[in-house]
Amino acid sequence: MTRRRFYAPPSAFADQTITLAADEARHLRDVLRLKTGDEVYVFNGVGREFRCTVSSTRRDSAELRIDAEVEPAKPESQLQLNLCVALLKGEKFDLVVQKATELGVTKVVPLITRHADIHLRDEADATKRVARWQRIALEAAKQSGRAFVPEVSAPVAFDSLLASSRDGLRVMFSERGGAALGSVTPSQIVTALVGSEGGWSDEEIEQAKVHDFHIVTLGGRVLRAETAAITVTALLQHLFGDLR
Repeated sequence: MTRRRFYAPPSAFADQTITLAADEARHLRDVLRLKTGDEVYVFNGVGREFRCTVSSTRRDSAELRIDAEVEPAKPESQLQLNLCVALLKGEKFDLVVQKATELGVTKVVPLITRHADIHLRDEADATKRVARWQRIALEAAKQSGRAFVPEVSAPVAFDSLLASSRDGLRVMFSERGGAALGSVTPSQIVTALVGSEGGWSDEEIEQAKVHDFHIVTLGGRVLRAETAAITVTALLQHLFGDLR
């Protein structure tokens, strides 16, 4: 039987009970038509999952009794993958967040680059976008069976990202001037950079090299930015993670 899964942050746990907030509670009551005594599963977004029983439902919340901690519906990859993608217009970045989450990424970082497809108007615009992307990550984690919800960070300037990336393997995927992916040394921590439709500038590629990023080129075909981001995630999970 497919698990009926819900999300609740760690702050919603108290003793042996969990309180589902409005959206999750309405989905439980109005969409799935669950009632007192029904069995459900709840994950906390940081890797833990619990089998529960519905105790009560109200208009904007639901109380659950924790029966036991269980293994998550699907295991997490051993690969800690930080996917850093240049800002993309329209719904392209939404797609990247959704598919990267399904594929097991640990963190998504929107990058402000020279040729980024969009430019944020102000801090409020950035905050609104990040909130939407985080909701997409949550729904994708729920659908794919993950008990861990990837963080979607606030947009980061390209040079700031380079300066803060120190651990594990660092790879920039470029349409030119790179080696094959198979030439890099395996690692359980990977920071992967994917550019915009306009690609990386020569200066950005040189900056990445100075910060010890490996420049990698994928095959002979030009990929759309969102296709490249999803492909990169799948390839890295295949080489270093659990996608076999």
